[in-house]
Amino acid sequence: MNGFDVVARCLKTEGVRWMACFPANPLIEAVARVGIRPIVFRQERGGINAADGFSRQTAGREIGVFAAQDGPGVENSFGGIAQAFGEAVPILFLPQGYAQGNQDIVPNFSARQNYAHITKLAISIDKVDQTSREIRRAFHAMRHGRPGPALVEMPRDVMQQETSADAVDYTATRTMTYAPSPGDVKDAVAALLAADNPVIWSGQGVLYARASDLLREFVDLVQIPVITTMQGKSTFPDDHPLALGSANRTAPKAVYHWLGTSDTVFAIGSGLTRTAFGQEIPDGKFLIHNTVSAEDINKDYRADVGLVGDAGLTLAMMIDEAKAQLGPEGRAPATELHRRIAAIKAQWLQEWSAVLNADDIPINPYRVVSEIDRNLDHVNSVVTHDAGSPRDQIMPFYRATVPHGYIGWGKTTHLGYGIPLVMGAKLADPDKFCMNFMGDLAFGHTGTEIETAVRAQIPITTIVINNRTMGGYDEKMPVAMQRFGAGNQGGDYAGMARAMGARGIHVDTTNEIAPAIQGARRANKEGDVVVIEIATRQFTSFSQYPGLLINPPE
Repeated sequence: MNGFDVVARCLKTEGVRWMACFPANPLIEAVARVGIRPIVFRQERGGINAADGFSRQTAGREIGVFAAQDGPGVENSFGGIAQAFGEAVPILFLPQGYAQGNQDIVPNFSARQNYAHITKLAISIDKVDQTSREIRRAFHAMRHGRPGPALVEMPRDVMQQETSADAVDYTATRTMTYAPSPGDVKDAVAALLAADNPVIWSGQGVLYARASDLLREFVDLVQIPVITTMQGKSTFPDDHPLALGSANRTAPKAVYHWLGTSDTVFAIGSGLTRTAFGQEIPDGKFLIHNTVSAEDINKDYRADVGLVGDAGLTLAMMIDEAKAQLGPEGRAPATELHRRIAAIKAQWLQEWSAVLNADDIPINPYRVVSEIDRNLDHVNSVVTHDAGSPRDQIMPFYRATVPHGYIGWGKTTHLGYGIPLVMGAKLADPDKFCMNFMGDLAFGHTGTEIETAVRAQIPITTIVINNRTMGGYDEKMPVAMQRFGAGNQGGDYAGMARAMGARGIHVDTTNEIAPAIQGARRANKEGDVVVIEIATRQFTSFSQYPGLLINPPE
């Protein structure tokens, strides 16, 4: 066997079942020989995004893998890996590399050197008998601390060398978890219980720790309301009486209200990275910060209590400490608090009722969001958005009720991410209805991956809201838009889907939306890929209440 065969056997030992790839890499043939399914995407980014969605949906228990060729393959992969790094998603990137004597020859592109700043580990296999060691290092890096991608470059001359079966000395890696100190946990719980108006800020780390049930147990014990981050959406059920909603740069009114009025914030499983695509925590709060990566504490926010460790272990300790301080039954249900939350939610939904139920032609995009929310089996669905207005429109209003029922993302907001992302989610969770919600501009970036979904038999549904323009750019670049139509585009996306072997559905009126969604669910069960194109109008009002953060109500 050669070095590529060794890599394939290591991946098999790690439980890898499929590998995204494009377009040529000797590892593709090597993994096929050991029974790992290679799926060739239409472009590098599509394959990386699908590996990303797979890792998210499995909470890193199984890690998505992507293989690319050297040269242009490595160059074209940069955006997808950068997105995964920004979103803290573990992906194993296995590019072929130039022969060792050519790696430093300009303008050859070194994967190891150029990816060092957007991966947790970027290494090159220098000797064929070190192959197993380098793969082990990569999996270990991805499974510990802040999740993120790892790169192992495979120079062609090294990997083509023959080696013996003894070179595959490999045992699957496992995650070693750690917990904060009991004294810090005791201080954190005491501060939370003494606060007049505390709030919990739940992040993606709760999903990776599979700790949603523990979070709910803790919340019911202490009766504190919960905000979920964009990536943490689905860590806490949106239909719980203490759920406030998700904090994208748009959010339900209750999120703004409690962020403004709270005196204490407990961030669990969150890096608390400031981003233009999420809410910021106002100054003046007593902050309790839990994260697996110590470097995130005191990074963007000053922490009063730091809890470094796995979110699940942390919550288990918090539960024990809360019972010690409150008694085993905890606090009685805070009916007045529940009533206040319900009242703010009802007021907010009433403010948006006309928009969510509008019968406009072309259709208002919020009516599409409302129909999605009404027509899905939330327990058995996985929904994600795309970048831009679709994210800002659906995040506040779609109710995520089970862990991993929604994939929130967008810190670097690559357009077109939603299609391959939800393909990866479907590969991880084949029994779920998996749907992405995107705009027409985003479809232009990755729409040909619909053919990949058809060819690879990954039955997903894509909803494209087609308003034939870049939403909001009339205000951002008025002269370019008015004089030259710079941000306008068109296309028949349902027709494109049919040309690629999928079912394409055009929707022009509101009474067609629900039947189209229900039909897509049936079609996916039958193994068909579906694209629903909905003719919409531009609508740039969003659920944003920044005044409540600056001047919180009494």
